[in-house]
Amino acid sequence: MEEVLLYKRLSDKKVQCQSCAHYCVIENNERGKCNVKENKNGKLFSLVYGKVAALSVDPIEKKPLFHFLPGTYSLSFCTVGCNFKCLNCQNYNISQIPRENNDIFGKDLSPEKMVSIALENNLPSISYTYTEPAIFLEYALKVMKLARKKGLKNVWVSNGFWSQELFNLIYPYLDAVNIDIKSSEDSFYIKYCGAKLKPVLDTLKRLKEKRIWTEITTLVIPTLNDQEKVFKEIANFIKNELGEETPWHIDRFFGSISWKLQNIPDTPIKILEKAKQIGKKVGLKNIYIGNI
Repeated sequence: MEEVLLYKRLSDKKVQCQSCAHYCVIENNERGKCNVKENKNGKLFSLVYGKVAALSVDPIEKKPLFHFLPGTYSLSFCTVGCNFKCLNCQNYNISQIPRENNDIFGKDLSPEKMVSIALENNLPSISYTYTEPAIFLEYALKVMKLARKKGLKNVWVSNGFWSQELFNLIYPYLDAVNIDIKSSEDSFYIKYCGAKLKPVLDTLKRLKEKRIWTEITTLVIPTLNDQEKVFKEIANFIKNELGEETPWHIDRFFGSISWKLQNIPDTPIKILEKAKQIGKKVGLKNIYIGNI
């Protein structure tokens, strides 16, 4: 275990986690919404420090990042857990099921070893991906600092539901991100993700301000976020707040591999094409249809 970097001690041995925008207030001997941070006698600890649940070498385009180190491969890893409860999640075996079962698992791997694996395989970057990197901040940040010293790039693939405190801590070591904009409607985030939209948009504005390379992904789910109004609002936000060159990845949903939306059919290709047309009309320059 590792003591959490961002938290505030409260009265009666309670603590407030400041790693993400939930700002969970956690009672003694309880865990936060991510289920990987536990209050032990008034101190907050990460239960997943150094515990790798998934490790792979992926094309950088799989993140997806199409305009950052194109044609290269990235060492990709995560721990269990997530601060969202997305019903459409496709990595639910490591993001959601462990939380439901209070199951913390993973292979012990030090930050030093993680960086050495990347170097030994001549990989130019390390990606913090598969689950939400904000929930394993303590581990991620140590890897990031070591990676930066060795000339490696750091990539986060994230839901963007960060606290201001987390952003301030990681941005000096962050080179590129892919952030989901799951919908333009707060009601979607509340019902299908257990979160809210505004903190995600705030994170994206901060990334733009710090000139960190950003690409956006929207998974289009039939009947839930496939309305023209939603596509137009997302595209306008990208253009107006992030810039018309910012890549927008419009991905296809497959119900059969989702966590709890298996009754919803796969996204028709024509819906993805319509979203792309709307994005082009708004003025976006780099739009990609994925998962087809």
